[in-house]
Amino acid sequence: MHTHHAQLITAETHVLSSTLLKREVTLSIYFPALHHSRREMELLLINDGQDLATMQFGKILADLYSSHIIKPVFFVGIGCGPDRKNEYGTTHVLDYKGRGTKAAIYQQFIFKELLPFIYKNYAHISHTEKSFCGFSLGGLSALDTVWNHPKEFKNVGVFSGSLWWRRLSQHHHLFNEDKDRIMHNRIRHGHFYPWLRFFFETGTLDETADRNKNGIIDSIDDTVSLIEELVKKGYDRSNIYYLELQDGKHDVPTWGKAFPVFLKWCWQLGQDKN
Repeated sequence: MHTHHAQLITAETHVLSSTLLKREVTLSIYFPALHHSRREMELLLINDGQDLATMQFGKILADLYSSHIIKPVFFVGIGCGPDRKNEYGTTHVLDYKGRGTKAAIYQQFIFKELLPFIYKNYAHISHTEKSFCGFSLGGLSALDTVWNHPKEFKNVGVFSGSLWWRRLSQHHHLFNEDKDRIMHNRIRHGHFYPWLRFFFETGTLDETADRNKNGIIDSIDDTVSLIEELVKKGYDRSNIYYLELQDGKHDVPTWGKAFPVFLKWCWQLGQDKN
């Protein structure tokens, strides 16, 4: 374990040997530096945790805490492995290239190895609520994990999410956009969990692809249409936040700009708890 104490933020690095994933998982952990004593904090898991250092995540948090904007939160960045496209897919249904074969195992890792590790090593902190977020394919994974385990989570954050993840290739003669996008279909045929809250970010320069030729890039189109599925399912738009960044790209700097918005929406001081 490596620990770095800043004035406002404690940042620690752990390496967790996972039996389920058959690899070492690097954990980047951040929490308010003055909260070492026993107390309650909500927990946020973050896929693609290796990107947090590039994002200068510690500075983002220090700025928010120094301005007394957000509540104390315990952050755990989960470093991805070399088989990211299989670990970060959706469970139950593989994509059209057969990717996502380890998605179920990855979600088992979260509950059977990661969370017990956190609870054991930070026993002085009581984690009152859990949330999950991620970037790109990691955002899809976070959403799928929350949808599979709704009673375990409160918020989910999806930054430039790979919501195009589909059962058939777009070039397949039977491809149907409404039926073959996997996460859209899972929400459409799933149950309603009224306590869940959803944050989505896209950038107008996320990509250039326009699969259905409607003049809207796919990342925005797929995100907006997934939000519509949530609304049809019964979710109030007050529990869904959509952030579209002009000139935002599919990269860490863009997600770094969006992250404070996500944190303030979920954990702003003074807001009523849902």
